[in-house]
Amino acid sequence: MKIKEVLRKGMIELKVNGIQEPNLKSRLLMQYILNQPREYILVHDDKQLTLRQNVDYFKGIKMLIKGVPLQHITHRQEFMKLSFYVDENVLIPRPDTEILVEEAISICKKNNYTKILDLCTGSGAIAVSLAKYLEDVDITAVDISNNALKIAKRNARSNKVEEKITFIESDLFDNLSKNKYDIIVSNPPYIKKEEIKNLDKEVKKEPLLALDGGIDGLDFYRKISQNAFKYLNNKGILCLEIGFNQKEEVINLLEKEGKYRSIYCKKDLGQNDRVIIAQY
Repeated sequence: MKIKEVLRKGMIELKVNGIQEPNLKSRLLMQYILNQPREYILVHDDKQLTLRQNVDYFKGIKMLIKGVPLQHITHRQEFMKLSFYVDENVLIPRPDTEILVEEAISICKKNNYTKILDLCTGSGAIAVSLAKYLEDVDITAVDISNNALKIAKRNARSNKVEEKITFIESDLFDNLSKNKYDIIVSNPPYIKKEEIKNLDKEVKKEPLLALDGGIDGLDFYRKISQNAFKYLNNKGILCLEIGFNQKEEVINLLEKEGKYRSIYCKKDLGQNDRVIIAQY
């Protein structure tokens, strides 16, 4: 079959099975199977696929219909214009998290901050991006999952920033020394335990560890707010990604500690509250 014929058939199968963005996913899957850019597919859509390419493509279509995220098939996700390897051991980086990274970059440049702690690093998307776009930084990236840390290290190597990042297996602050940081960033798990069962089937394929924020979704924010100031230099900054409806609750947790000031919130591209910033 020709590329255009296979693409159309794949798109229709995705569409009738209720898969979102069937056109985009069918094309991105084809790009992965052929290891070619979009332009190649547009120009060569009359080219015949080999039997192996045809089989692999529709194997991927079946996986998508079962709810496997496209990124778990291609093992690729773009974030901050960088390429990241992802699989079922890490949360797939989302565009909303770029708001957190951009704000952290701005704060670091404005204040000449160089010592950074990234909690719940996962794929390393935040730590690697900060290391890539900031000069002379020393980043510590922490995760409770050793499998996640292996992927984060891989992404640091592929983006050529491994010398700027120290990776530590730790449940938040547990295994950290008493070093102080200029800025602490985190995109912690923040979905309420009961809401996880209602998530899209693609999201359910991502690691529970990276989703479950406890009964009220605030478990990690409590622990971070109670401990972050102990690891921040004077006038150090805490930057947290939050769920769209968690602004007031997270701000209340920070204010309750009596250690943070100049607290403000940044919205994402969809105008949802997304990032909380506080100064120690």
